[in-house]
Amino acid sequence: MTPAKPLPQYLVQRYHGWKATTFNENHAWYRRLAQEGQRPRAMVISCCDSRVHVTSIFGAEQGEFFIHRNIANLVPPYQPDGEQHGTSAAVEYAVTSLKVAHIIVMGHSMCGGVSGCYDMCTGQAPALEKTTSFVGRWMDLLRPGFARLPEGDEEMRRAELEFESVRISLDNLMTFPFVANAVESEDLSLHGLHTDIAEGGLTMLDPRSGRFVPV
Repeated sequence: MTPAKPLPQYLVQRYHGWKATTFNENHAWYRRLAQEGQRPRAMVISCCDSRVHVTSIFGAEQGEFFIHRNIANLVPPYQPDGEQHGTSAAVEYAVTSLKVAHIIVMGHSMCGGVSGCYDMCTGQAPALEKTTSFVGRWMDLLRPGFARLPEGDEEMRRAELEFESVRISLDNLMTFPFVANAVESEDLSLHGLHTDIAEGGLTMLDPRSGRFVPV
């Protein structure tokens, strides 16, 4: 017997509302997307956090962004070892098949994954240290960022680790040969962003200073 259950009624109602308004008013556009395929200009790698709503922030419509979400918006290094790598597969498809012109890595404030990594690295989260913790082993990707944190109070260091998650992901993207080649040929550009959920702020990584500055 399948474990699936009927969709909650509030989601059913929202779907019918969308179908009757947004979809019906733009039916020709949706049909065109289906027939001609997607041609997104950018790939966005963001956190799974439900408070991060990339399409709303940029007012994007269907077909504009190829979006991949994971814990703490991390990209692993290039490692063709035969294991299953959802993030790496998404990057490969975006660059080699969709030919996106931009890859945007977007971190955010109060990130639970980043905070978990901080706790793990400071010995405050023994559960994440276990080999059976999927979250812990994924957050191992951010350990080099923790090692680079400046001295200061814990609140500042936790916030700075959020920026490190973006920097590490950008660095790891460049270990993928097809990404590096596209960047070097100027067919692809990489961008680092961080959004402040409470204030609606958006900062970007300045390649000259290496710091995040207001957009």
